[in-house]
Amino acid sequence: MIRYSIFIILLFATTHIIAEDGSRLWLRYEALPESQVNELNKRVISITADTKISTIVLAAKEIQAAFQGFNAGSLTISSSINDRSVVLITEGTIHSKRLGLDKELKTLHSDGFIIRSVTDGRRELIVIASPTPRGVLYGTFHFIRTIQTGNLAAEYHVSSEPKYDLRMLNHWDNLNGTIERGYAGHSLWKWEELPNTISPRYAEYARANASIGINAMVPNNVNADPQILTDSYLHKLRVLADIFRPYGIKLFVSVNFASPAVLDHLENSDPLEPDVREWWKRKASDIYNLIPDFGGFLVKANSEGQPGPMDYSRTHADGANMLAEALKPFGGLVIWRAFVYEPEDIDRAKMAYKEFVPFDGEFANNVIIQIKNGPVDFQPREPFSPLFGAMHKTATMVEFQITQEYLGFSNHLVFQGPLYEECLKSDTYAYGPRSTVARMTDGSLTPNRHKAIAGVANIGEDVNWCGHHFAQANWYTFGRQAWNHALTSEQIADEWIRMTFNSTPDFVEPIKELMIDSREAPVNYMMPLGLHHLFAWEHHYGPEPWCDIPGARPDWLPRYYHNASVQGIGFDRTRQGSGAVDQYHPPLNHLYNDITTCPEELLLWFHHVPWGYTMKSGRSLWAELAHKYQQGVDSVRRYQKIWDRLEPYVDKQRFSHVQSKLRIQARDAIWWRDACMLYFQTYSNMPIPYELERPIHDLEDLMKIKLDMRHHN
Repeated sequence: MIRYSIFIILLFATTHIIAEDGSRLWLRYEALPESQVNELNKRVISITADTKISTIVLAAKEIQAAFQGFNAGSLTISSSINDRSVVLITEGTIHSKRLGLDKELKTLHSDGFIIRSVTDGRRELIVIASPTPRGVLYGTFHFIRTIQTGNLAAEYHVSSEPKYDLRMLNHWDNLNGTIERGYAGHSLWKWEELPNTISPRYAEYARANASIGINAMVPNNVNADPQILTDSYLHKLRVLADIFRPYGIKLFVSVNFASPAVLDHLENSDPLEPDVREWWKRKASDIYNLIPDFGGFLVKANSEGQPGPMDYSRTHADGANMLAEALKPFGGLVIWRAFVYEPEDIDRAKMAYKEFVPFDGEFANNVIIQIKNGPVDFQPREPFSPLFGAMHKTATMVEFQITQEYLGFSNHLVFQGPLYEECLKSDTYAYGPRSTVARMTDGSLTPNRHKAIAGVANIGEDVNWCGHHFAQANWYTFGRQAWNHALTSEQIADEWIRMTFNSTPDFVEPIKELMIDSREAPVNYMMPLGLHHLFAWEHHYGPEPWCDIPGARPDWLPRYYHNASVQGIGFDRTRQGSGAVDQYHPPLNHLYNDITTCPEELLLWFHHVPWGYTMKSGRSLWAELAHKYQQGVDSVRRYQKIWDRLEPYVDKQRFSHVQSKLRIQARDAIWWRDACMLYFQTYSNMPIPYELERPIHDLEDLMKIKLDMRHHN
């Protein structure tokens, strides 16, 4: 991974842009224009806070640091209210009662906050209040964000509550320091140094998460090493939990279902065996003795070779409920992943539905089923998973992938806000129109369930945290959309650009357009029109639609998904094919089943289509594919031109880094286009439309490429 030095301060000319390494993320408190500083000074000269509460102290110090960075002075912190003070208040305190806020705070979500412009006698105040200290911290970051983005209000009347109670990052970090599907260096967690040596980045990480409302995390891989539950590692976890707690972050852990047999040599790990159940109860007690606010377990079971209850002819409900029983006395949760596809002669996209829907209503009330956004595996585009509309009696949560396993790793600029938004706003029709994935999981339609959402983290030890400066935006947008999925990708991108780079309109507008467009680009240059899983074996970076590994399961190979033949291409999931369309509610099942009404962006997901089929554009399917692939290539070339024109607005270090990454992306886009079009042409036997660019590679050469990506896993 490319490394960058600590900030290079250019002292010799104020007109120079200071070089940056990206380590500050979006929390860059840069000097503001004099007019804005003057306005701030008129409004704020001190902070009122309860210095006995660690989280409130963090909030007060954050405001101090922000104002110093803004060149708006050094604010004092005191427990008494002074004129022109930012007052940090929790429910039931002297100040909340005096200012008459308790009635409103009692109705607010525990993580929610209000920001008010208040007159107290002759004193003009800005009040940030919440039922809890962590809510005050969230409100503090919101207040600072309004200043960073140039939206300091003349009068504040803000009330904000999260859409989801649990807003979680799942790290796929291994105990040896590597990260599965991680592209920003090694793990942040230095297990060999813990519990005695504590990296300062642990607190920096927690602060960044708190700034966007993330309140839970899992530090270890879902392909869990049982050692995480040994006494030695539990003491390491306790240290992390202690660091995260003041920032409002609750620690969960991924567990291996076979842990009782592996760690303590029980005869088996059968969830119905009394000694196995007792083992988990003792383990839960041990954990809560060390970490009283421990969140619970994340479990990947009977998936990709991981052990689980089905090893003993038990159900997912049997396994989840055993763990739920162990955690329930302590208020813990079991998050049970629905990513399952045991080898059967069935469409892989149907497997999760088949394995979970029959047990809807049998899971304990402290179990949440975690479902990937699509039914296969974090592809550049998938329809939403039908499970979201099918689990009527069980809590479900969306799992997004922030790290770009199938989107060019940390080499490709892909803003995933539109992907998240597309899924959350998809209508399942489970309770009629407006039964969106968001409303099915946020309690709007199922008020008695847990409300949760998770993202697979893209964070590593690289100085810029995510390997690509623009990949930081995906961490940011996940947190913001988890807090409020009504926010649009455009709104979030605008915030992030202003906070991470600058607020110059000539910079913000073109970059925002680039970011919003950037998700569709890899769909086009990798897998347009509903194609999916054409990736190379194991590493999922480059194209390999021809991949054929002797002895491999068919559903691990691209041919299983594209089904290219001289007749056509695509996966037939209609009622004449695998029948996957009928896992969706009407009218979607009928819409998807009919080739004339199926959305073209999902056409080859649901249909095997003749090469000569006429598309809405009037072109044949073959020609439409060719145009989409070229469109993807052209998009990246356009991004290069946009970025190069904006060099005066960006520090040299970050400008050069992104410029270099865009060059890689442009070459990769051509690689994808040529590989897929030349390979599929061997079936279509049709010419690439003459108005389009010619391939620059030979298929035989492309088929010889074998990348060694082991350092990424």
